[in-house]
Amino acid sequence: MSTALETVSWVITPYVAMAVFLVGHYWRYRYDKFGWTTLSTQIYESRLLRWGSPLFHFGILAVIVGHVVGLLIPKEWTAAVGITDDAYHLMAVGLGAVAGIAVVVGLILLIMRRRLVGPVFRATSRMDKLMYVGLGLVVVTGMANTIVGNVIGHYDYREGVSIWFRGLFFMNPRPDLMAAAPLTFQAHTLASLALFALWPFTRLVHVFSVPIAYLWRPYVLYRSRDTRMGERRGRRGWENVEDGSRLP
Repeated sequence: MSTALETVSWVITPYVAMAVFLVGHYWRYRYDKFGWTTLSTQIYESRLLRWGSPLFHFGILAVIVGHVVGLLIPKEWTAAVGITDDAYHLMAVGLGAVAGIAVVVGLILLIMRRRLVGPVFRATSRMDKLMYVGLGLVVVTGMANTIVGNVIGHYDYREGVSIWFRGLFFMNPRPDLMAAAPLTFQAHTLASLALFALWPFTRLVHVFSVPIAYLWRPYVLYRSRDTRMGERRGRRGWENVEDGSRLP
């Protein structure tokens, strides 16, 4: 029997965060299309960005893949294809640690760039600062999960957090499972929910900017400028090989 605090934390809060995430993105796209961008500051500084951005983005992609496997794929499915608990644990710790370190180093470089480079700092909004705080909390608590849950405490989140997470999509959440999870997992989950609620109102919306229209857009035509006013150059194209006068 779950308590009122467990219900609020692990049932109501996740659904509220999901609703804000979906409705917020719709509102942002509907009323702020010109703001749907990364608001790039590369023109101001590129040295730190050249290192920080790839480390953070590629590390995040690896982390997302790990979360998809760990949260959405039941433990019985991985066991059915021959992946033992020890093998899964080794991959989760090894790959998770590498991806986590890349994310931490990349995020530190990006935050340093934001704070130390004058033009970049002046172009940083309050929402950007709040976004970096949210990202920092999610990353720090996530790394704590890797250490506490997999190295020290050996907590199997696939028998607790994963079942609770999948239950949200089937309207059958198990708040008791989250209540029994280690504190670092609870903190990481709440920080992630807060970041998802904040997501539509920050530059993070650029994650969903996929240039699908490029598949059918016309080619870009480059035309040379005439050197003299009023001069019209001859039409360029393939040489007529049948015209002997054009042959060398």
